[in-house]
Amino acid sequence: MKEKIILGLQILVGLMLVLFGANGFLQFMPMPPPSAQMGAWLGAIAQTGYLFPLIAAIELVAGLAFVFNKFASLMAIILMPVMLNALLAHIFLNDVAGMGGALIVVLGTLLVMFKNRQRYSEIFKA
Repeated sequence: MKEKIILGLQILVGLMLVLFGANGFLQFMPMPPPSAQMGAWLGAIAQTGYLFPLIAAIELVAGLAFVFNKFASLMAIILMPVMLNALLAHIFLNDVAGMGGALIVVLGTLLVMFKNRQRYSEIFKA
């Protein structure tokens, strides 16, 4: 029963990631206006020309991995720095509007990592 609940939460987070990743390419969801600091930071990222598509691709692939429960432990490792950076940017740049989604995805990714903790044992061997 506990495993099914965790898998259900993993799938819900995966669906959120698929939605956010697809929105990164198709822009079908309006985003709330960012704070001034966040707007300046996002503008600098947009000028690189590659970071937003890369983030959207990572979200999309990780979301599909979470939904289909294939390579979820690997994608959690790849996704965590991206989403943790997004959450910390919302916190430190005083942008409360987008903080909820980033927090849910970070917590969901931690849940997936905890669920698959035995797969990470080789990483931590000395």
